[in-house]
Amino acid sequence: MTNTPTEPRIAFLIGGVQKAGTSALAQYLSAHPQLRLPYNKEAHVFDAEDFDDGADTAAIDARFAPLFTADAGTADTAATLHGDATPISLFLPQCLPRITRYNPALRWIVLLREPAERALSHYRMERARGWEHWPLWPAMLLERWRLRLDRDPLATDSHHRRHSYRARGDYAQQLDRLYAQFPSQHVLLLRSEQLRTQPATCVAQVCAFLGVPAPPANIDYAPVFVSNTPPPARNSLTMRLLRWLLRRERRALRERYGITFD
Repeated sequence: MTNTPTEPRIAFLIGGVQKAGTSALAQYLSAHPQLRLPYNKEAHVFDAEDFDDGADTAAIDARFAPLFTADAGTADTAATLHGDATPISLFLPQCLPRITRYNPALRWIVLLREPAERALSHYRMERARGWEHWPLWPAMLLERWRLRLDRDPLATDSHHRRHSYRARGDYAQQLDRLYAQFPSQHVLLLRSEQLRTQPATCVAQVCAFLGVPAPPANIDYAPVFVSNTPPPARNSLTMRLLRWLLRRERRALRERYGITFD
């Protein structure tokens, strides 16, 4: 799997999910001599408010090009693969058709995290950033109405970007859309827990999936963005209630894809 001058620049995408270790995976992969990722990790090209749906491959590649200038430690070769790591690409339905038109052979890497843990981590992040002012439970219960109020989910301050705590945990719906656009052999599903506990093994899987040599032995697998406030115990009241709120999403994922987090 190599790029030629006639192929789209972006060959693979860490397309989800938010708060599941995508930053860590992007950092680890960036240490591979044949892999390139944007210097600020997330390109936000396909979900940009000003994205031109009539743009051709060259025009889209031109938007990506400046994002790679700062991280090219060595010269690109024919074997170099360029990728992106914008997790919202899987969540926003508008992105998938754009990505398919751009590169129908693109490879997807999707990290999945237990939905209740992911939702709580997302909520805490928005609180820390000052985007969320409601306490936890009102925020979770108000989410459906907030998302309905969005006139443009692609807007930089949309509720879909900021307050989609439960919706982003509906993995079955997101995978349904993904597999409708891309063949299953172009999708690698990983667990965030695996990345946390076995990062070298996880990165090796990604390299094999992308068709590049095994990663260098000297990659630093230090944790990335470790929270100072770990989630409550799995059997705590908070986590039990969050899992109950997400019970339909968990059931759909189990029934349609055989994926559980028990």
